[in-house]
Amino acid sequence: MEFKILGSLKVEHEELHAELLQATKVEGPVGDAARTVAGLLHPHFVKEEEYALPPLGLLAALAEGRVTREMRKVLAMTDRLKAELPEMLAEHKAVVGALQKLIAAAQREDRSEVVHFAEKLMLHARAEEEVLYPTAILIGEYVRRRV
Repeated sequence: MEFKILGSLKVEHEELHAELLQATKVEGPVGDAARTVAGLLHPHFVKEEEYALPPLGLLAALAEGRVTREMRKVLAMTDRLKAELPEMLAEHKAVVGALQKLIAAAQREDRSEVVHFAEKLMLHARAEEEVLYPTAILIGEYVRRRV
């Protein structure tokens, strides 16, 4: 069984990457700060797309009561997320710190679009912490108990 990232989450990650790429092309302090964010964010997004987000693809089937033995394969991902959650949250903290510096630089240079992007990315990180990561872990626990 293959676990795919929900289309809405994939698109959101792609859009955030595209906006960050634009910010990295800005000259001066804004671009420098954006490149720092990119350096922190890229490896984090890779981890998310490897094992934190794919379990969410089971959510609709589980909500409908459809549980199969093949779903046990998701446990490797959800167990890894649970084990690495403190590291993932620490990475978020580092990214948010870098985003705050990006916001300060963008405000000094009157780059409201960069400020808006940085605030949107911070909200995305918070949604992952409050909703997506816990839901992925719960999916693993549910599958473990049901299969």
